[in-house]
Amino acid sequence: MKLIKPKFWDYKKPNALSYFLLPLTLPIIINNFYIKLKRNKKKENKIKTICIGNIYIGGTAKTPLSIKINQILNRLNFRSGIIKKFYKNQIDEQKLLSDKGKLYCFSKRKDALREAIKDNIDVAVFDDGLQDSSINYDLRFVCFNNIKWIGNGLLIPAGPLRNKIQCIKDYDAVFVNGNGENSTNIKILIKKYNQNIRIFETYYKPIDIHKFNNKERYLIFSGIGNPDIFKETLLKNNLNVVKEFKFPDHYTYTEKDIRSIKLYAHNLNAKILTTEKDYVRLSKDNSNGIEFLQIELIIKQENELINFIKIKI
Repeated sequence: MKLIKPKFWDYKKPNALSYFLLPLTLPIIINNFYIKLKRNKKKENKIKTICIGNIYIGGTAKTPLSIKINQILNRLNFRSGIIKKFYKNQIDEQKLLSDKGKLYCFSKRKDALREAIKDNIDVAVFDDGLQDSSINYDLRFVCFNNIKWIGNGLLIPAGPLRNKIQCIKDYDAVFVNGNGENSTNIKILIKKYNQNIRIFETYYKPIDIHKFNNKERYLIFSGIGNPDIFKETLLKNNLNVVKEFKFPDHYTYTEKDIRSIKLYAHNLNAKILTTEKDYVRLSKDNSNGIEFLQIELIIKQENELINFIKIKI
């Protein structure tokens, strides 16, 4: 059973429960120390590597960014591939990645990297893996959502972080994903920990919004890291959302779930809309009568990023 993230993780300040759980963050602190120690001893890779990850759990747009970076590398005439560690419950992301480029998906990222090397790949783009000590990446990119940011700022299980915010000093660039919100304060905080780090802003652009009628009523559902941004994107494009269902990230939908959703939609005289990532998890029968929104991740400073990659790679 998958659990939805506790609400107190995203409070702006820790509450009593967060402080109560604070001693349980010690294993994470120790593990992060050893990861950094082991990584610094690793030899250089035979090909260039870019890791796109997060320290805040879920909903930071790292998979769409991995796809985007891979596309940029292709345009620069690099032979590139995407590496993702295999998890049985992440078939959705694996399908999306394989549709957008060459995917190497193994239970160990090191094995996936070896296969990419055999295929004469120039640059391997890692979707996640900042906490993997087996590889010393050439470039490390860390992603955040500008609303969730770092939540209450504490490590798991007291908060939503895999590592302390101070670890930004170890990364090459930060990507802040949002929906047009002001990120000035976040940028100031990032620079506090790493004055030289590059900061790029991203947002989701619907590429088939014209298919949907803003005079219709829509019931939406999603099981993604940050379902709020899906709803915000629809509202920003003037779609009439009358009901929303939220599920845990990578949720496996049952026939009972879909029957319930379709019944709600029928009673509300609403059409059903979900994300592409959720849609690929549906069976052919369950997907009948359900539409999905296609999106593209836009990097506001894309030309600057291209020049940055050219210099670094």
